[in-house]
Amino acid sequence: MQDKIKCGVIGAGWWATFAHIPALLNHPNAQLVAIQKRNLQEAKKVADDFGIPIACTTSNELLAIDGLRAVVISSSPHLHYEHASAALALGKHVLIEKPMTLTAAEAVDLVKIAQEHGTQFLISCPWHYTAHATEAQRLIRNGDVGEVRMISVLMTNPIGDLLRGNNTQPTHGTPYMNPREGTYNDPKFAGGGQIYAQVCHAAAYLTFLTGAWPTEVFARFHNDGAVLDIYNALDLQMDDGSIVTIASTGATNLGRRDFEVRVFGTKGMLFLDLWRGGLEFVPMVGMPRTYPNLSEDEVYPHQAPASNLIDSIYDPDCNQSPATLGVSAMQVIEAACLSAKSGDNIRVSSPVEQPV
Repeated sequence: MQDKIKCGVIGAGWWATFAHIPALLNHPNAQLVAIQKRNLQEAKKVADDFGIPIACTTSNELLAIDGLRAVVISSSPHLHYEHASAALALGKHVLIEKPMTLTAAEAVDLVKIAQEHGTQFLISCPWHYTAHATEAQRLIRNGDVGEVRMISVLMTNPIGDLLRGNNTQPTHGTPYMNPREGTYNDPKFAGGGQIYAQVCHAAAYLTFLTGAWPTEVFARFHNDGAVLDIYNALDLQMDDGSIVTIASTGATNLGRRDFEVRVFGTKGMLFLDLWRGGLEFVPMVGMPRTYPNLSEDEVYPHQAPASNLIDSIYDPDCNQSPATLGVSAMQVIEAACLSAKSGDNIRVSSPVEQPV
């Protein structure tokens, strides 16, 4: 019988209590021993409510727990590098929330630390764990689509009020608690608006599907009177020669979400409708293949990243969302911010050397 993996959660806020903590508590090979929140009273309440033995107020306190092997980093984005670098340097296996860091250099550095210590390091992107994502990746990587020439992405999610700071009511699921004020709308904490909060998903998904990395980014943002960006339009060149467009906003009706990915290759086309669970493969020659729609529970498997962290410790080959994908996303985000500010096309530096 395998020993259970002792694990902890740094940043036990709204998403951790909604997704990561339940996932670890439900995993047969995980032993969630500690959570961290800065406020001791709040930390004790979370620990008591979820039946977790130890409540910590600092990351150092949690990381010092004897026998701790795995850590989920779900603190505010501006703390991700500090918390993840400390955990990885101690040889802990880590799942880090998106956006991975505030800069691409920080993201690259974290991957290097993980490589030096031989630890599993994952980026938290639930979209990478659906059956359609796995099949779309297979069709592309196996050559069924041919050489990828163009990808178009439309991504919306009604988080406009969070980005503007009008309220802290999350728009996904029934929360145990709301996000802390400023987490999404204060640039010191969030880094940016829609580009950091949501485009990070779309950018990571590109490299997840194709294995290609960004080489050039041109972007335009519209803040619509807010402090941070609300609308984003990006043009990308990838290192496989393909061109990509990403359009994304949080300013939508509360009942409307879109995540449409259309891949155009020399042998066929893929049409993914992620929020509605749809996938279609249309070859240039032959009959289209429409896959059964995913169920509502399968569309966004929010507990999958934390579960995959534990599984990857036992079997590294099952890591479905390596943190290198977060590096790719951070390169797109950083270049897009520079492009929107300067009006220039921005070249992206070479990625870290690790397969995705």
